[in-house]
Amino acid sequence: MVQIWAGIDAGKAHHHCVVIDAAGNRLLSQKIPNDEPALLQLLATVLEMANGDDVVWATDLNHGGAALLIALLIGHGQNILYIPGRTVHHASRIYRGDGKTDAKDAAVIADQARMRRDLQPLRAGDEISTGLRLLTARRADKSADRVRAINRLQAQLLEYFPALEGAFEYSRSRAALLLLTKHRTPDGIRRAGQARIHAWLKKHGVRSSAAVAAAAVEAAKTQHTTVPAQHMGEEIVAALAQEILTLNEELAKLDALISEKVAEHQHTEVLLSMPGFGPVLAAEFLGATGGDLTVFQTADRFAGVVGLAPAPRDSGRISGNHHRPRRYDRRLLRVFYLSGLSALKSCSASRGYYDRKRVEGKSHVQAMLSLARRRLNVLWAMLRDGTTYPGACHGIAIGSVSLQ
Repeated sequence: MVQIWAGIDAGKAHHHCVVIDAAGNRLLSQKIPNDEPALLQLLATVLEMANGDDVVWATDLNHGGAALLIALLIGHGQNILYIPGRTVHHASRIYRGDGKTDAKDAAVIADQARMRRDLQPLRAGDEISTGLRLLTARRADKSADRVRAINRLQAQLLEYFPALEGAFEYSRSRAALLLLTKHRTPDGIRRAGQARIHAWLKKHGVRSSAAVAAAAVEAAKTQHTTVPAQHMGEEIVAALAQEILTLNEELAKLDALISEKVAEHQHTEVLLSMPGFGPVLAAEFLGATGGDLTVFQTADRFAGVVGLAPAPRDSGRISGNHHRPRRYDRRLLRVFYLSGLSALKSCSASRGYYDRKRVEGKSHVQAMLSLARRRLNVLWAMLRDGTTYPGACHGIAIGSVSLQ
């Protein structure tokens, strides 16, 4: 029988723990360094206070600075709940006092764990899923860096050579980026000439070198004015082009590593059989869920976590007023939305369902969210039963769920 609840406001260097009893009385309030000896001492102290009864732990972080704490608690067979920081923030308003301290947050976490029955139990992800979460997070950082670098490169080119900026799609053309590492001004491109640029690009093994050289020379012919500070601008463009090329190589290596690691997971065959799922989206799914959907109990509850279960906002005579929930896992919603978009191109069942929703008057986003929810139900049934998606996506039912 649970007699005490321990709430932990997690941080980078230190955590704060508050322990309360069944009446809400505070038994302990302590700041603990984020290292193993101190955390083990805290665990021993709290278990001694429990005197053989069960303890329920709760924290506002499920990774990052709380990773060591979570691993220790789960390793010692403790029950631990996850309360999102946003929930703690809103819950704090109903407690006395306007101040915010780590001790107060920890007390709120403990009290919410004592009163609520809808909190998600926290489990450590398996080794592969945890590694995939780290890899996909790294990939997301690198991808964001690449987008920023491309935007800066295009903005810089507009400053002194707008014709060349509009000549290529720099997010897709390696040849155009390589061109900018050596030839990036109107006069420089005209002096080099189309033949020399073509030969140089071909030597570096890029595709469409002749077309890129021709487009660059054509752009150079349209501008004979030297813009002030062109010399400074071209140096920045060269550095940015090289940076993007390096990021492209790093992303390619990460994708290869993710594909290698995701293949080791037990659910990979099922995930990759689902239309729209590739190695990266499968890795993001496994990293976000920890590789175990049983913690969500039902498909409907999982849909609520993903953000695909509309929340009612009825009042008085107004009913049937549904909106997207405010609290949901944006990583998982992204996985289902992007996989749905991809499935529209290759899966007749997904395309048919989407088209039917558009005919019903739904917008593109509404139709995509409806499709994502249907696909979530199918994937839940597949993972529950350990079955792969039937055939080449012909809308065959899995259990009681079908895309048709």
